[in-house]
Amino acid sequence: MTSNTLENAISALDITTLLELLEDKTLSIDNVKLIYDTFKTDKLIVGQVAMNLSLRTSVYEREREYSPIMVELLIDIANNPIDMGARWAVAKNPHTPIEVLRHLSNDSINLVRALVAANPTTPPDVLEKFFNDEKIVRDGLSGNPNTPTKLLKVLVDDNDKMVRMRLAENRAAPKEIVSILLNDTDPDVMKAARANLGERK
Repeated sequence: MTSNTLENAISALDITTLLELLEDKTLSIDNVKLIYDTFKTDKLIVGQVAMNLSLRTSVYEREREYSPIMVELLIDIANNPIDMGARWAVAKNPHTPIEVLRHLSNDSINLVRALVAANPTTPPDVLEKFFNDEKIVRDGLSGNPNTPTKLLKVLVDDNDKMVRMRLAENRAAPKEIVSILLNDTDPDVMKAARANLGERK
């Protein structure tokens, strides 16, 4: 992409071209910010900026793509009322600051809270609060490495197979809890627990 393409699209208010540019996760973060700052009241742009930040962020390599500009954008999008979907992307991003996750943990949309519950950087005290939330929110707790052990001990007996599956796969869960799932009623959960414990040896 040439800088002229971006400048021309901004000056012409060409939303279609800007949305296409934002689909590219290699677009420089400075240009992402420029587009956002210029069109932060446009729902489509805000949503696509949030998606761009998600695309460039790896859950497995958390430090990759980290930058102060990304954090600034995540904070701004979290407080931008124009697009609820954009808040979902912020809630699950591992670079989202803890204070923003705390703020989103009170969001009126259960999916936003569920993604905060699953975010590996959400602090334990916020995760504890989710234990009495709706099922979709609680489900994020079992796979989160920060979930307190006392909650995992309860989740090991959860009726939902997927909750037990995520717990069986949780590398941060204590061995004694994962070991209980070796005798689970579901073969997939048993298999996941075996794999988890086998990789720790």
